Amino acid sequence: MISDWVSFGYLVSAALFIFGLKKLGHPRTAPKGNQYGMMGMAVAVITTIADMQLGENGIVSWTLIIAGLVTGSLIGYIMAARVQMTGMPEMVALFNGFGGAASALVALSESWKYIDEGHALPTGLDLPVIVVAAGLSALVGWMTLTGSILAMYKLKGGVEVFGKWIRTPTWGPTWLNPVKIILFFSVLVMIYLSINDMTNTDYLWGIIGISCLLGIILVLPIGGADMPVVVSLLNSLSGIAAAFTGFIIGNSVLIIAGSLVGASGLILTFIMCKAMNRTLTDVLFKSFGGSEKASLTRTKAGTDAEEVAMMADGAQKIIIVPGYGMAVSQCQHQVKEFADLMAEKFDTEIKYAIHPVAGRMPGHMNVLLAEANVPYEQLIEMDEINPEFSECDMAIVIGANDTCNPAARSGEGPLAGMPIIDADQARTVVIIKRSLSVGYAGVDNDLFYEDKTMMLFGDGKAMMTELNSAIKEL
Repeated sequence: MISDWVSFGYLVSAALFIFGLKKLGHPRTAPKGNQYGMMGMAVAVITTIADMQLGENGIVSWTLIIAGLVTGSLIGYIMAARVQMTGMPEMVALFNGFGGAASALVALSESWKYIDEGHALPTGLDLPVIVVAAGLSALVGWMTLTGSILAMYKLKGGVEVFGKWIRTPTWGPTWLNPVKIILFFSVLVMIYLSINDMTNTDYLWGIIGISCLLGIILVLPIGGADMPVVVSLLNSLSGIAAAFTGFIIGNSVLIIAGSLVGASGLILTFIMCKAMNRTLTDVLFKSFGGSEKASLTRTKAGTDAEEVAMMADGAQKIIIVPGYGMAVSQCQHQVKEFADLMAEKFDTEIKYAIHPVAGRMPGHMNVLLAEANVPYEQLIEMDEINPEFSECDMAIVIGANDTCNPAARSGEGPLAGMPIIDADQARTVVIIKRSLSVGYAGVDNDLFYEDKTMMLFGDGKAMMTELNSAIKEL
C-alpha cells in the first residue's frame, strides 16, 4: 500500500513537470509553467521524504533533512531576488553547474555505499551496472559544473580579483580538439577498469579529475557569440546527469525529470545552433565567437533626441529591435511608452523584431518586454519580421549589435553565416548605443556608418526618456 502511494506521488510530480514544460513554450503561459514546475518539485520532495521515513530504517537525521531544505531554499531565494534581468543568463549557467554537481555527488555517495560498505543493491541491478552509471554521472556532472562556471564568467566578460578586472580568455589551438577526445575516452577506459577492480577508488577520483578538466577545455575555446548554445547544452547535460543518478538510486521521478531536462535542453541547443547557423560540432570544435576585438578606425557623428523625434513624426511603420543593451539599461518601460506615444499621436504601427539569441539567452527579450506589458502579438520572430523591413519607415535598434550586423552576410569572421535582423533594409535606422564599440563577437558593425543611420549615443533608458519627451513636445 505504501509503495502504491509513493508511486502515485511520483506520477503526479512527473505529470506536473511535463505540463509545466509545455506551458513554458509561450511567454503568456510561462509563469503558469514555472508554478507547475515548483509544485512538481514540492510533490517529489515530500514523496521522497515520506518514502525514506516509511522505509525499513527511516530517516537517520531529520536535522540534516530540514537544514538542507531551509539552506537550499534560502540560497535560491536570495540569488533569484538579487539577480538583475541582465544577469539571468549567468545565473542559469551557474544553476546548471550546481545541478550537475549535485547529481554527481549523490551518485558518488551511493556507489561508495554499495562498493565500500556492502549495502544491498536496488532490485534488478548488479554492482557493475551501478559502477557504470556512477561513472557516467560523474563524467557528465563534473564536466557540467566546471564548464558552467567558465560559461558564467564568459557571459560576465571576466572576473574581479583583488579589485582588478580580469577578462575571461577565449583560447583554443587546433591541437586542443584531439586532447578533448583523448580525455573523453580516458574516462570511459577508467569506468571499464573500475568494473574489473571496484575496490580501487583511484579510478573514481581519476574520473572526477579528468571530467572537471574536460568541462573547462570544452568551453574555453568558445567565444561569447556562441554562449547561448553552450548554456543550452550545459542545461541538457545537467538533466542527463540527474537521470543517471536516478537510475542508480532507483528514483523514477528523478529519471523522468532528468530525461525531460536533457531532451528539452538538447532540442533548445539545436534551435540555438540553427539561429546561429552553426552545427553543434562547429560550436564545440571550431571555436567561433570572437577571440579578439576588432580595432575601431572610423567615427560617426551622433544625433539628438529632437532630431530623431522629427524623423519619427509621420512614420507609418516603426520596428523596434531590442538587444542586450536594452536589458542592461532596463529601459523596456520607456520603450513601451514610446510605442504608445507613437500609436496615439501619429497612428504608427509598432512591431518588435526578436532575434532568437538576443540578450544572450533564449527568450530574454520576450521576458523583459512582457514585464512592460508589451502585447505578445507585437513580438515578431526574426524570420517573420525580416521581410517587413523593406517597407518600414524607421528601425530603432536599442542596444543590439551582433544580431543586426551585416558582416554576418559576408561569409567571413566570427559572425559568418549567422542569421541577422535585417534592420539595414529600413528607410531610416536609429541606433541607441553608448558608443561605437564592437559587440560580443568582437566585429565592427558597418550599419553604424551608413548615411541613413542616426546614432543616438548614451544610456538606453536616458535616451528613450529624452526621445519620449521630444515626441510629447511635437
